[in-house]
Amino acid sequence: MPNSSSTRKQGPDQLDGAASAPKQQRPKLADNEKKTVNKKLKDVEISVPIVYGNIAFWLGKKASEYQSHKWTVYVRGATNEDIGVVIKRAVFQLHSSFNNPTRVVESPPFELSEAGWGEFEIAITLYFHSDVCDKPLNLYHHLKLYPEEESGPMSTKRPVVVETYDEIVFSEPSEGFFARVQNHPAVNVPRLPAGFNLPPPVCGILVPVEDVNKRRRGDTKDNPLAQWYTKFSEADELSKFAAARQQVQAHIAKLRRQLSVIDGQNQQLKPTSDQ
Repeated sequence: MPNSSSTRKQGPDQLDGAASAPKQQRPKLADNEKKTVNKKLKDVEISVPIVYGNIAFWLGKKASEYQSHKWTVYVRGATNEDIGVVIKRAVFQLHSSFNNPTRVVESPPFELSEAGWGEFEIAITLYFHSDVCDKPLNLYHHLKLYPEEESGPMSTKRPVVVETYDEIVFSEPSEGFFARVQNHPAVNVPRLPAGFNLPPPVCGILVPVEDVNKRRRGDTKDNPLAQWYTKFSEADELSKFAAARQQVQAHIAKLRRQLSVIDGQNQQLKPTSDQ
């Protein structure tokens, strides 16, 4: 099981001895360059498919009164790619009975593990990189530890898995954001309109060189829990929506038939007028 994520701090590079390495200054952008980076792309949407949920293992004979399960709550890419290219930080708000109930995860994978006995709602707040979005996104997940009755008794070998698929949609993204993620596998980026070209990189800021090794550390493909992840696809989601729509339509038709019967009975109960 993965350990609880902790904040990673990076200090300035230092040389051995008394002398320190000179700090590298990021080149300043001229006003026209800033406008280029922050310019919005009209009628364009970028989407990031995500999955959030939890996996809980029953401890069996090792279970105690207050620690019956070990569980992990997380936000991951729907295809297990590194979503750190968009999400900067995730904050998990646990039940107040936990020590330090507000847990901050500063880098992917965005997950934390704990042990306990009770189920409760976990608030998850996602913060994005500065070129993505200024406003955080709030998600809510009900921690599930115990299997449904139809799933059979608890088992130490098969965990309880509860996941929700969703897509974060960014309308009118900046040119800088678009250029930065246009080839990233965790992000769905549309084709730009014919004849439209992104401006060339400004001091290497629009299209920075990506650290592939860092992306590999941030993805969840090799996560020990990956074998239990639900596999989501757009076709599966459309199929679920179609099935749900059919159920709703069938229920509406049933209600209409019942109302028709009730109306007929009411008509029969009405007293006939005197001749």
